[in-house]
Amino acid sequence: MKIEIRDEFIKLGQAMKLAGLVDEGVEAKFAIQNGEVSVNGEPETRRGRKLFKGDVFSWNGEQVEIGGQDGSD
Repeated sequence: MKIEIRDEFIKLGQAMKLAGLVDEGVEAKFAIQNGEVSVNGEPETRRGRKLFKGDVFSWNGEQVEIGGQDGSD
C-alpha cells in the first residue's frame, strides 16, 4: 500500500490513520508504544516519528510506503 503526502513529512500516528490502519489516534498510540510498529524495518515507539517520502512502515501485517503528490516520489 502507498499513501501520498503533500508536506515534507507526516507523523507516524497520522500516517497510520491516513492509511486506514486505525480509526482513532489512540489505537495508533498504543500500537506504537507497545513496539508493534516498525519503520524502515526497525521497531519504532515514538508516535511523533517523522516519516518522509520513501519511508516504509508496517503494522499488523500491512506495509505502507510514503509517497508524494508533487511527482518527486
